[in-house]
Amino acid sequence: MIVSVELLPESTLREAIGLLVRLVESAGALIIFIGAGWAFVQFVKAGLRRRDRVAGFNRIRLSLGRFLVLGLEFQLAGDVLRTAVAPSFTEIGQLAAIAAIRTALNYFLGREIAQERAELARGGDPLEQPVRGQPS
Repeated sequence: MIVSVELLPESTLREAIGLLVRLVESAGALIIFIGAGWAFVQFVKAGLRRRDRVAGFNRIRLSLGRFLVLGLEFQLAGDVLRTAVAPSFTEIGQLAAIAAIRTALNYFLGREIAQERAELARGGDPLEQPVRGQPS
């Protein structure tokens, strides 16, 4: 005799995971929104200062990139959670496509952040170099 005990009905589990997905995705969206707001305020401040403007803008871009990468990671976590309970092949395919797109975005954002960070660490910025024929 086999006794099957269901701790949590599948419908209740789906509802709980649906709530978790909304929370995780909301956290990701909030992180991106906060990062964009912070970057905008810093951009305005840097624009008003009028000194070392390019380096300041690059630092702002780096910080915004970090917010974007973190927010995208939360969004991907929400997508993974969404397929946690008995996913269909369609849902798995959609997750694979979304994961590939977000992973590519994260990769290129991370690469750009690393390049910008290295350029700032060297103390230079290619945008600050005078163009041939123009006064420095």
